[in-house]
Amino acid sequence: MVKDLLNRYVWIIDTIRRYGRITRRELDECWRRSNFSNGTSLPRRTFYNYRQAIEEFFNITIQVDQATFEYYIAGEDAHNEDVTEWLLNSAATNDVLSSSREVSGKIFLENVPSAREHLSTVITALKTQCPVRFDYHPYTRNTPTTGVTVEPYFLKIFRQRWYLTGRNTSDERIKTYALDRISGAVILPDKFTLDPTFDAETYSRDSFGIIFSQNAAKRIVVRTDARQAKYFRALPLHHSQQEMVHDEFSDFVYRLRITDDFVAELLSYGPKIKVLEPPELRAIIRDSLEQSLKNYEQ
Repeated sequence: MVKDLLNRYVWIIDTIRRYGRITRRELDECWRRSNFSNGTSLPRRTFYNYRQAIEEFFNITIQVDQATFEYYIAGEDAHNEDVTEWLLNSAATNDVLSSSREVSGKIFLENVPSAREHLSTVITALKTQCPVRFDYHPYTRNTPTTGVTVEPYFLKIFRQRWYLTGRNTSDERIKTYALDRISGAVILPDKFTLDPTFDAETYSRDSFGIIFSQNAAKRIVVRTDARQAKYFRALPLHHSQQEMVHDEFSDFVYRLRITDDFVAELLSYGPKIKVLEPPELRAIIRDSLEQSLKNYEQ
């Protein structure tokens, strides 16, 4: 029943978004043609309940224009819209996969470590503005750090892994933790007050992944051949991406901080790309490639 309701919510959101603005009569006609209706109308009271649930679950407000009696989705800021799209895509994917058990042996998925174990705890801490305490075992240490207390600021998923960024109360510094390296997470009863000067969008805006260096962002120019350029257009490396198209190549321009995860991303493309600017990034890439070649000299 819960799954069926979720699918109905997704259907209503998608239908209103497709039309932009739609009357109750038009929506009802679409509903009768859907798989949910059995040919019957959508009761007014049921639609009202669905609107309330959609607002609570997806943070989407369906409003009505009193002049035209058309329903539409109220404006969202860019970040909330991205989160909503992610939720809608996840719900739609779950629905398709759950009805495809007979071909499950032919479907291969990427695992998202610890999403089931710790994600709910951290989201609850974000909602209630309560610190969370856990033991942390990074790959760089043999023994875990116990009793880490963090005031959670925001969550980010990157490369199929969830990361928590927040203020470490002992170090009094903002740090980032991989959820799959956390154990024994508990929410503490005391509430904290978020620094009013902190803005998650601003903090992470000029970073590629989950290394949030506070060094100055640089103008970065990467040249690719025409074939690789198609992939960058379809899946930009960063929201700041701009393209300068030439006959046989494209130059992609970014405003980013130079971090280890961005360097690793560039190195993963091998000879398909060439860094043009800035000089310090060119030197980092060249040095890494030279060190890699030395591994094969013997």
